[in-house]
Amino acid sequence: MTKIVEENTSRDHYKATLENGSLVMKPHCTCGNILDEDYFCDKCDRKCHCHQIICDTEATLKMVESYMKKSSRFSAFKVKLADEN
Repeated sequence: MTKIVEENTSRDHYKATLENGSLVMKPHCTCGNILDEDYFCDKCDRKCHCHQIICDTEATLKMVESYMKKSSRFSAFKVKLADEN
């Protein structure tokens, strides 16, 4: 059987944190640039598409997971902790 290896596992994503009990998500390009509202990366010269949410803590992860269960707007995202591969 052939093993498929994904060479670059980084991708456009949101970095999620909790601030005063509220979920805050900031979009980032694969290259690491923080994105503006138009999701265009000046460094890469491309429009980014964030389909992953990277959570800074377990509490943030649990909040995102609860939103994923309640809202169809969150259901298409993949989610993980920042220190996971």
